[in-house]
Amino acid sequence: MAGSTFGKLFKITTWGESHGKGIGVVVDGCPAGLPLCEDDIQVFLNRRKPGQSKFTTPRKESDTVEILSGVFEGKTTGTPISMVVWNENQKSKDYSEIASYYRPGHADYPFDEKYGFRDYRGGGRSSGRETIGRVAAGAIAIKLLKQMGISFLTYSESIGPVCIDKSRFDAEEILNNKLYMPDATAASEAELYLEKLIKEKNSCGGIIYCEVNGLPVGLGEPVFDKIDANLAKAMFSIGSVKGFEIGDGFGVATATGLSNNDSFVMAGASRKPIKTSNHSGGTLGGLTDGAPLTMRVAIKPTPSIAAPQHTVNKSGEDIDIEIHGRHDPIIVPRAVVVVEAMAAITILDALLENMSSRVNRIVEFYK
Repeated sequence: MAGSTFGKLFKITTWGESHGKGIGVVVDGCPAGLPLCEDDIQVFLNRRKPGQSKFTTPRKESDTVEILSGVFEGKTTGTPISMVVWNENQKSKDYSEIASYYRPGHADYPFDEKYGFRDYRGGGRSSGRETIGRVAAGAIAIKLLKQMGISFLTYSESIGPVCIDKSRFDAEEILNNKLYMPDATAASEAELYLEKLIKEKNSCGGIIYCEVNGLPVGLGEPVFDKIDANLAKAMFSIGSVKGFEIGDGFGVATATGLSNNDSFVMAGASRKPIKTSNHSGGTLGGLTDGAPLTMRVAIKPTPSIAAPQHTVNKSGEDIDIEIHGRHDPIIVPRAVVVVEAMAAITILDALLENMSSRVNRIVEFYK
């Protein structure tokens, strides 16, 4: 299977299946000398692990990470960093019936057609559990970016039809509720909506907002490797993502040049240009422009639902099914940290590539 590697200079390769022995990642290109321990990774994995609330799968996994290589005496060595999380609570028998038919909303049918074989135990490589490796790698990227003053604000903007009210925005509230919403009132309303869906054996999706602050001007490459394009690929590589926007996104289609353009003014002691608005979401011409980088990611409803659905089996027969097993009624809360991780990996990769963009900086570095 190709396609399990992402990035150029800060490169990650994820491996493992939902019901295999374990899930992991190899990170290549992390500079030497970064203080790093398993606790640095674990705090991020804890944000995506199952069993956190009644709105996540009851699968009991500690998701405890082990660093196998690339760290010595508490610091990265510059060699590949390999990390693993052992699967502890597989119940593959819950999926035995699935082997005979194609689940609506899942990758079962195209996997069978592509490979002539599929791991039906929880989806194998197409399972959301694959994101463990991304989050572990993203934790490293976030720690390195923090040393450069780059920070992230990521949260659930909406759960189904329930949207946060910006007038009640409270960043500290994000970690106070299991839906990762910065609005306690909206979180309570979303919980009531999800409880209703659970009773109906149904699921829903939502929107994740991610903002990156402290970025220098000029990250990205202006043709095929625009920062927008690479972030879009990073986000769409997450299995449940069906939409992505930078800045005003699809809203620009109904804007005018006058309303959409961000004016510049000279500001600060350095007298550098800054924008008076941020409709572009922090990018111009595929390069960061110094304003906060803002993006929104649309997550689809969990496809595994217990309500009756119609499908076909491998014998070509029309059948009705009810999917059993342990599934999230909503993916959004656990995907918040995945979105943040993929944004961090993409940005760190762009920063490392940007170091070679000007001759004078290369000369200055090696003098």
